[in-house]
Amino acid sequence: MRGIRSLNNIPKRCYAAARRSAALTEPLTVPSSPAPLPPHNVQVSKLPNGLVIASLENNSPLSSVGVFVKAGSRHETVDNQGVSHVLRLAANLTTKGASAFKICRSVEALGGSLSVTSSRETTVYTAGCLRDHLDSLSEYLIKVITAQEFRPWEVDDLTSRVKIDKALAQLYPQIGVIDKLHEAAYKNALSNSLYCPDYMVGRVSSTQLQSFIDANFTTGRMALVGLGVKHSVLRQMGEGLLSVRSGAGAPVAKAVYRGGELRMHNTDDLVHALITSEGGVTGSAEANAFSVLQRILGDGPHVKRGSNITSKLSQGIAKATTQPFDATAFNASYSDSGLFGLYTIAQADSAGKVIKAAIAQVSSVAEGNVSEEDMTRAKNQAKAEYLMSIESSEGLMEEIGAQALTTAAYQLPDAVLQVIDGVTQDDVVNAAKKFVDGKKTMAASGHLVNTPFVDEV
Repeated sequence: MRGIRSLNNIPKRCYAAARRSAALTEPLTVPSSPAPLPPHNVQVSKLPNGLVIASLENNSPLSSVGVFVKAGSRHETVDNQGVSHVLRLAANLTTKGASAFKICRSVEALGGSLSVTSSRETTVYTAGCLRDHLDSLSEYLIKVITAQEFRPWEVDDLTSRVKIDKALAQLYPQIGVIDKLHEAAYKNALSNSLYCPDYMVGRVSSTQLQSFIDANFTTGRMALVGLGVKHSVLRQMGEGLLSVRSGAGAPVAKAVYRGGELRMHNTDDLVHALITSEGGVTGSAEANAFSVLQRILGDGPHVKRGSNITSKLSQGIAKATTQPFDATAFNASYSDSGLFGLYTIAQADSAGKVIKAAIAQVSSVAEGNVSEEDMTRAKNQAKAEYLMSIESSEGLMEEIGAQALTTAAYQLPDAVLQVIDGVTQDDVVNAAKKFVDGKKTMAASGHLVNTPFVDEV
């Protein structure tokens, strides 16, 4: 047994002897780290067919590509209400050359993702995967956008998913109030709901879907955006795959603001009320002033479980009622219009006090009661929120895509910050005056016995 133990120790002794033979005075060699890759800026170009290409090579091992299309619910007509909602759910249906099953399995095999979102003005298709698999994934992305078949039996199967979407939306009063606000505020276009109306559930046909695609999914109304991809590669993708639908597409009706009121009576103890006037157009100086005014009034707590003590709305309403409430400034900008106002949530018996106290705060700002300290804080919040929104790849792509689709260019963050800094106190006061003096729109939900009508505020 003693001999076996000594044999087991031989490898350790030999290893130790080998280490002792090396000179300890020689420096340890450390492998040099690779040189950092050079930073890149956003590149934007426009093809002869009108397609805008925007890319940022951020040297990421992951690549993301998004196709932004000017095709939202505002582009629906009286005859095809709800078609944009159904189209959003139809993104994984069979296309020419690839079945729904093949698209799903192929994207999963690549370790990629494929998603679609829509708003009142745009529909966005996004795909992401490892950089080496981008070519394969982009083929399926383009097929989903340009080679849909809309087989009637597959479209019929979407009816249950439409109903689920609508049922989930009804669980959140905020969604219903904002939807009704747009319906009351506009005569056309932006008045269309993001959700398929009840009378059209199960009635949106394959022909209507294809007609909506033909009218809106054209290169003149698209932007191809890529992160982690070279501009030349993205441009080649646009030239070869998205050139099948050239043109400017169908004309878009300008949104017409009218003002009005919609009240949804129910037995809920909490009253959700949203009161607005027409705001600023996206990208305009007026929209920037409304953005700063929104933060002066208060757009929600900035500290987790915070009391939002810097909000003028909270300060003013707290003096009018002792009951719990919530109040934030509401701001939505679109390509040809906008809405600015106040969103309040209160107990049914104190809803009137909360709404009137909130409006009084805007009136105070319109009279010039805004300090330099308020302006500085609001600008800092606006700049911080913008910079934090583009820290993630999803937020950055959304920002690049929105600018490329609207202006066919990209404004660097430093320029955006300078624009926010350029908002003056007079700009904010004028924005508040526009809300106070403008024609009001109101949407409210809950037990509205003590909720004033729009002509009473």
